[in-house]
Parts: sequence; C-alpha cells; structure tokens
Amino acid sequence: MPIPLDRACQDEDLVIFRDSVRAFLHEHLVPHLDRFEQEREIDRAFWRQCGDAGLLCPTVPAAYGGLGLDFRYNAVVTEELAYAGCFAGPPLQSDIICEYFVAHGSEAQKRRYLPGMVDGSIIAAIAMSEPGAGSDLKAIRTSARRDSDGWVIDGAKTYISAGQQCDVVIVLATTDPGAGARGISLFVVDADTAGFTRGNRLDKIGQHYADTSELFFDGARVPASALLGEEGQGFVQVMQLIAQERLSIAIMAQAGAQRAFDEASAFAADRRAFGQRLIDMQNARFTLARHAASLQVGWAHLDHCIGRHVRGELSGAEASAAKLWHTEMQWQVTDDALQLHGGAGYMNEYAIARLWRDARVQRIYGGTSEILMEIVGREIAR
Repeated sequence: MPIPLDRACQDEDLVIFRDSVRAFLHEHLVPHLDRFEQEREIDRAFWRQCGDAGLLCPTVPAAYGGLGLDFRYNAVVTEELAYAGCFAGPPLQSDIICEYFVAHGSEAQKRRYLPGMVDGSIIAAIAMSEPGAGSDLKAIRTSARRDSDGWVIDGAKTYISAGQQCDVVIVLATTDPGAGARGISLFVVDADTAGFTRGNRLDKIGQHYADTSELFFDGARVPASALLGEEGQGFVQVMQLIAQERLSIAIMAQAGAQRAFDEASAFAADRRAFGQRLIDMQNARFTLARHAASLQVGWAHLDHCIGRHVRGELSGAEASAAKLWHTEMQWQVTDDALQLHGGAGYMNEYAIARLWRDARVQRIYGGTSEILMEIVGREIAR
C-alpha cells in the first residue's frame, strides 16, 4: 500500500498536493533514479523541474519566491521522495538548509539565495561534519578569523551532501577557540570563493544518487556580510533548527520503511516455495504482521510529531526520540524485508537491495542513534 492518506495531519488540500507530488515523481524521478545512481548525483534538470513544480522549500515566504506554507507540505514531499526511493537532495535543501536563511539570514542574504533555492537554480549545502568531529559539533577545528575587511576560513569538512554540486555552502567554524560552544559561528560561502575547493566524491555503501564530498577551505576569504546570524551563536542556531532536521529524517525513515514493507508483501504474495505462496507460511505472515503493527504506530506517531512541530511545540528531545525510533524501525523492517526476498534480495535488480543499502545511514547522520539515546536519557534524568 502507498503512504496512507487518512491521517490526522492531512486535509483535503494536502491530499491534492500529495497527488500532484506523486504524479510528478512518477514522471520525473522514478525513470531516472538508476541513472542518478550511476552518475552519483541528482542532475540539475531534476532540481529545476522540482522548482518549477513548487516542490522546493515550500515554507519560504512569498517575499523570497516561496509559497509560504507550513511544514506539513515539506513532509508530504519528503515522504513521497523517500517512498519513491530517494533519501537525498531536495529534503536537505527544503527541510534544513533554507531554514537557516529564513531564521537567521540578513535581508540581503535572503534575497540573494532563497529565490534560487526555491526555483532550483541554486543548490545549497551545509558543512558541519569534519574528519574528527561528527555528532559532537563542539569539537570542530575549522576556524574563521577576522581580517581587515571580513573573515578568513581554514579547515576541512567531510560527508557533505551536495558537496560537488553546491553553489553555496553554510559553514560551521570556530571564531573564538577559547569560548567553547559560544565561540562557534556560521558563514555563507559561495562556491567560487578563492580558497574553497572540493575534494573527493566519497564512495558510500548506499544512497549513491547523493553527491557526498569532502570540502576544503584554505585561506578562503569572505566578506563581513557572509556571517550568518550573530558571531558566536552558530551552535545555538544549529540547536534551534535541529528538531526539524531530525523530524525530517524520521519522516524519510517512516516512508522508507513503508516502501520496504510493500516490496516484501508483494514479493511474498507472488513467490512460491514448497508448493505454496511464501505469504501462506506462518513465519512470513508473522514477520509482516509484526511490521504492519510498527508501521501503523509509526504513522500515528509521525503525525503527532508533525502536528506539534507545526504548532511550535516539538522539543529537541522529542525530535531526537522520533529520529531514534523511526530510523531503528526502518532498519528492522528493511532488513527483514530483504530476508524475506531470500537470495533475490541481495540482487541489485530488486528495489529492496537499494532500500536496504540506503537505510543504513539513517541511523548515523543527523545524530547517531547512540547520541540520540544520550540526549533523551539526559532529558529523563533532569
């Protein structure tokens, strides 16, 4: 079954919007996803098509080219992309990066970057992770120091989505090494900035359509106006927006789990062994029944979280718990779905193989499951 429509956070307008998104992806994404996998990136034509269809950055205000909608519309696009088999690209731009400009950008930054992010002519990246700092952002070593007319950035970033394609990147850097979290700031760096170079396109286990790269800053000089928000507030800004990032990943996880379940159900109904359908065997039925229950609970919980987020009530700990539960559930469902396929599940010609590869990183980026348990545990212990 596709993503359910009769849900608490849905209304008639969202159902109509979902139908248009689903039809768009069926025409413009699904036939090209294998090519995107082979080319190791989602091509710019698809970005522009998404922009033309109004699927990028729906929450951006109309003054900057957006539709000024609430996050439920982002959720619809992210769900349908993940169900179609794409966990990268537009969700990062729409659900995460554009919010940094909306929430913290100057008027000049908003007018320069947001319209292009909405229409797909600008691809943005956000550079936080480093070779020695992933979930622990306070351990970053990339630095930005003042000079006479701006800032000079030095350092290296890794695991950066859209690193090869990006036209602009938001960079997390230390501006006061002795101030800890209060000494971290965000900067907007254009891709043609002298001293900014792209490293290797990283060879990943899955999500091959996602352009993931190393980035280097060697005396990259940016103007004073490149500071995003206030100096020393970078860590705070990230924490303010992390709930939406983790909710977005939870949304992808739920939709990805649903697709894996549907692939396994269809295979089990068609596959015959020992004179009967696989689905007529108790083990297969019980496996699918257990995961059907998880999916039922998952959609209800996801709608609960989306509703709270739209109302401004979703806490960081709640979002962390959501990402933790939904991504762990996605992995369990997807791994069992591959197992039900038997040897066929290990063949790349079957969709479940890609879904399985792509699901693994969901428990890592945006905060590993272990870090999220620590966050939730600290909230319990307060």
